[in-house]
Amino acid sequence: MISLSKIRREFQVGDEQVLALRDVDLTIKTGEYVSIMGPSGSGKSTLLNIIGLLDRPDKGSYLLEEEDMTDLDDRQQAELRRHKIGFVFQFFHLVPRMTAADNIELPMMLSGLEPKERKDRVHAALASFGLSNRANHRPDQLSGGQRQRVAIARATIMEPHILLADEPTGNLDRVSGQEVIDIIEALNQKNITLIMVTHDPELGRRAGRRINMLDGRIDSDG
Repeated sequence: MISLSKIRREFQVGDEQVLALRDVDLTIKTGEYVSIMGPSGSGKSTLLNIIGLLDRPDKGSYLLEEEDMTDLDDRQQAELRRHKIGFVFQFFHLVPRMTAADNIELPMMLSGLEPKERKDRVHAALASFGLSNRANHRPDQLSGGQRQRVAIARATIMEPHILLADEPTGNLDRVSGQEVIDIIEALNQKNITLIMVTHDPELGRRAGRRINMLDGRIDSDG
């Protein structure tokens, strides 16, 4: 379970102090499917980054599975990200010189898994995501939909408890976008908590719970 209490985040932009999150309270239960919507600058991505331990709040507390995240050092946060949280971004963030198989394998290498287990997991993931015939292709040799499938496979190869998706279909055509949504919703059906930032109202409505943000606050939650 995710529990945020009185979360504040400020940024210095030139001479101006920008309050990105204003005392946000939020609880998300294990296995929920949550969409986070709102206009640009409303705090959506900042909130997602704090949940994903990519950023730290200036004030407030964050409990993940009843463990306090706010006082962990960078190494401890990185370890938790590696094992509990998967990320899917609009622009894929694949390593350009690595093949699809190598990109999927990368988190396991960083975690020190044995080569045989890495190979077996990569083989299974490629088959599951319909990428077996693209295993040795670099990102520039893949379509947008294929690159996002590689990114999702990489994000879930360590069997995370939470999948964070920031505009996962924003760089895809309609057909590829639908394929990607079907994949991540199927992962949610396996009790992975899915939190998705999107500007697309139709996509946002697919979630079981819809949060709308405005000016750094949760404007509605239902």
